[in-house]
Amino acid sequence: MTEATGYEARTIHRLLELSGGPGLDEKGQGGTSAGMRFERNEENPLDADVVIIDEMSMVDIHLMHSLLKAVNVGTRLILVGDVNQLPSVGPGNVLRDMIDSGQFHVVRLTRIFRQAAQSDIIVNAHKINDGEQVPVGKKSNDFLFIRREDPNAIINAMITLVREKLPGYVHATTYDIQIMTPMRKGLLGVERLNQILQEYLNPPSPDKPEKEIGGTVFRLGDKVMQIKNNYQLEWEVRNKWGVPTDAGTGVFNGDMGIIREVNTFAETLTVAFDEGRLVEYSFKMLEELELAYAITIHKSQGSEYPAVVIPVHSGPRMLMTRNLIYTAVTRARACVCLVGLPETFQAMVDNATEQRRYSGLKDRILELEEGLGV
Repeated sequence: MTEATGYEARTIHRLLELSGGPGLDEKGQGGTSAGMRFERNEENPLDADVVIIDEMSMVDIHLMHSLLKAVNVGTRLILVGDVNQLPSVGPGNVLRDMIDSGQFHVVRLTRIFRQAAQSDIIVNAHKINDGEQVPVGKKSNDFLFIRREDPNAIINAMITLVREKLPGYVHATTYDIQIMTPMRKGLLGVERLNQILQEYLNPPSPDKPEKEIGGTVFRLGDKVMQIKNNYQLEWEVRNKWGVPTDAGTGVFNGDMGIIREVNTFAETLTVAFDEGRLVEYSFKMLEELELAYAITIHKSQGSEYPAVVIPVHSGPRMLMTRNLIYTAVTRARACVCLVGLPETFQAMVDNATEQRRYSGLKDRILELEEGLGV
């Protein structure tokens, strides 16, 4: 389950910032493992009137426990999230259990901002959620299904979409469009896809310096992702004359950027992340990066893209689930393209197994309310 930590990174980082950052574990070491403690707790609570937690579906029972210990009595706590997306990697089903207990004030947002209300992305997301048949053959402007039988034919179709068809259609660059797949391994896994996509989207050239490490080639112009939290890594923002205008520290699991410089003499590589943040890596630090032309659906949670392309082929039933495909589809603002087998897609819609978690939080809340006479 180490892979899945990627899609929780931004949420956990928000909570770490909120709580004053990670403390030391029992061995005196920092980190984000189960042994981590927070600087904020019942003895050093948060000084806030209102605390808002986004992407709440990603928060497990341990993280929620630590947060609540740091919240003063009287502080308003607002939790925002979608219970139909992928659940937390850690134990529990916190957001769903709280809502299902009926003991909290719940507001359900129904107005769509990311797409038009009549968008097929929205219509089909609801169908997926309800386990209904999704009409993949229907003509649509923003929900497309391209049938391909063979994994290599799927890859060829995805390359054409990302490189030629979708950029003009959604008014975005090739690098803004995201391929998302359920798996890391296999013919349509992240590792193989990134090797192939790199060759087609950013082929080698004499004017593109590159560095190979651990079997991965990092080339000028590559799309990459940070794959571990690094609270000490420095970044800066520069103006058009190259003068720094802002600086800070911290690059986190799931942050995506473009390689802007490969200096083989200094043995450094510079990546431009969102908001113009430039980060310099020594070649020894490149194990913190991986190619990101394709990413897992798990790592996409909490993000959105102008268009997403999703291969749907064979895979383990425990992985090919309804909430996985729902999460993938709802990452797109303007267009969803599924490429592969319609029967596999519908099998994912029908497979709600992963959504069933056995937890006791709801019952404990109800017992507490009953004991208080509420």
